[in-house]
Amino acid sequence: MLTLNSAITYSKPHLNVSSFSNRNDLIFKTHFTKTSFNKPLSQISETLTLKSQILPNPSFGLFPLKPKFHILKASASSDVPPEEPNLEKETELVPEKKPLNLKLPLIFGLWYFQNIVFNIYNKKCLNLFPYPWLLASFQLFVGSVWMVVLWSLKLQPKPKISKPFLIALLGPALFHTIGHISACVSFSKVAVSFTHVIKSSEPVFSVIFASFLGDKYPLAVWLSILPIVFGCSLAAVTEVSFNLGGLSGALISNVGFVLRNIYSKRSLESFKEVNGLNLYGWITIISFVYLFPAAIFVEGSQWVGGYHKAIAAMQASGGSPLNLYFWVLLSGVFYHLYNQSSYQALDEISPLTFSVGNTMKRVVVIVSTVIVFRNPVQPLNALGSAIAVFGTFLYSQATSKKTKKIEGEKKN
Repeated sequence: MLTLNSAITYSKPHLNVSSFSNRNDLIFKTHFTKTSFNKPLSQISETLTLKSQILPNPSFGLFPLKPKFHILKASASSDVPPEEPNLEKETELVPEKKPLNLKLPLIFGLWYFQNIVFNIYNKKCLNLFPYPWLLASFQLFVGSVWMVVLWSLKLQPKPKISKPFLIALLGPALFHTIGHISACVSFSKVAVSFTHVIKSSEPVFSVIFASFLGDKYPLAVWLSILPIVFGCSLAAVTEVSFNLGGLSGALISNVGFVLRNIYSKRSLESFKEVNGLNLYGWITIISFVYLFPAAIFVEGSQWVGGYHKAIAAMQASGGSPLNLYFWVLLSGVFYHLYNQSSYQALDEISPLTFSVGNTMKRVVVIVSTVIVFRNPVQPLNALGSAIAVFGTFLYSQATSKKTKKIEGEKKN
């Protein structure tokens, strides 16, 4: 009698594993496969008919398999042992749940933490050594050394440098220098929280300058900057540590960073092969070359005397001069690290999500520095700060709609 000696797997054209409603159905299928060897074709046909009547409707399966047909091999010999059915092959098409990606939360956490540490130790240094030009130059120097080490050890791919690329970087690096030194000057004169409240008005300058350059914004964007202006004004009027130099420094910083962003978009359009981290690294190096000679000119003659006063004040408070060195080093390292993390976050998420995250980061920094330095905050000051930050959030939402509309027009 003609027998079948190889494993037989039969599937209806649209049968799938998930169509087995319970464990008994799966056991029935396994039993049929194991007991179907060395049987006459007539018995196998009867079994198949019975099986097709018992199985539930395969259309209820969540993951329907493609129709598959297996060729039955017949042999006159029954000496070859039958192969065991491989149930793993039947279930390999069922998709598994993807593991939770913790990379983005980790980047956000590092971004926030590093920014908080920078603001705290930057302010501590400026309280003892109120020379922001030197401190800002040192922070750019640390970032430059950091990038050179990454490139030398091949931990970060080194970008190809050309003369047109360096020329295109001169403008953005200049505005980055202006933004950085102005912020440091503001930090040295007023509370960190107040500087960040004023810096939350950056979207106002962005809309104004971009409009002068020909960009058009919908009414929702213009309305979103009104609470920013009102909130910042209310916070400035009620600020206990108000200082005109601190206010002007924060405002100039906004202008510098907005012009950096606009100029970067226009001058670096043809250098998209350079990733964000490498781009920021070269901007840091050129900014240091800009700033350090200017720092020597502005306050270089005061550094020696200021250093001795800072050491004396540290010793009078029971601290060691090493503490001041450590604070300065931390301010430089974490200034670069938080900017590096921000660029890594921007590579992982959309500009809107980044903007919202940046707004929330500013809230976290404001609250953290108020707690650490115990700055007195009046109710109206807190209200103004909250309104300004909320206006920044509204601006992010409004500009995202404008961006989506532009992208849709380009696709059409």
